[in-house]
Amino acid sequence: MSEIADEINRMHRRVDTRQVETGEARTVLLRRTYDAEIADVWDAVTSPERIARWFMPVSGELKVGGRYQLEGNAGGEILECVEPERVRVSWLYGPDPGFSEVEVRLTPESGERTVLELEHVAVVPDEFWDRFGPGAVGVGWDLGLYGLALHLAGGGLSKEAAATWHTTPEGSAFITGSSEGWGEAYAASGAEPETATRTTAATLAFYTGTEA
Repeated sequence: MSEIADEINRMHRRVDTRQVETGEARTVLLRRTYDAEIADVWDAVTSPERIARWFMPVSGELKVGGRYQLEGNAGGEILECVEPERVRVSWLYGPDPGFSEVEVRLTPESGERTVLELEHVAVVPDEFWDRFGPGAVGVGWDLGLYGLALHLAGGGLSKEAAATWHTTPEGSAFITGSSEGWGEAYAASGAEPETATRTTAATLAFYTGTEA
């Protein structure tokens, strides 16, 4: 399990708030370094064929002003794209999604490495945030960026294996570590310790299928 622990520790997590036109938004920021050149990472996060290999199938008109749809998940508009530095999209899911945007930023680092930052900014219903805190979205992004790490290293999981990975010892360890990591980030943002503990437990139960 040391590899899973290393993956959890490679991720920097931050929780914050931001004012947007529709009110106060919650923000989660993830940052990690990949052992790959920026051109390769950029292609992996913008090419439909490669996104499908580490995340999920995507369709649409993938250019600024165009709309995209992830299979069985979020969709929205491509708001900004500056190759190979950043891409920003609206991230809409469900019948009344409200304000939600995701931005991915890439920075080259020495030794042919690349720093990736992913920031998700959304106006979240109070009852949902009170129950899960940042972990509900944060763990999902941790899983996605771990999939990207496997892909950039030349590996990855099949669709069938990915569907049940959360039930394996490795998957369970990753979800537990990620949930705890987001609980720590939530507490560091100023949340009461008992709130961070409670929301961490709720997030872990949700992702492991043990939610009451």
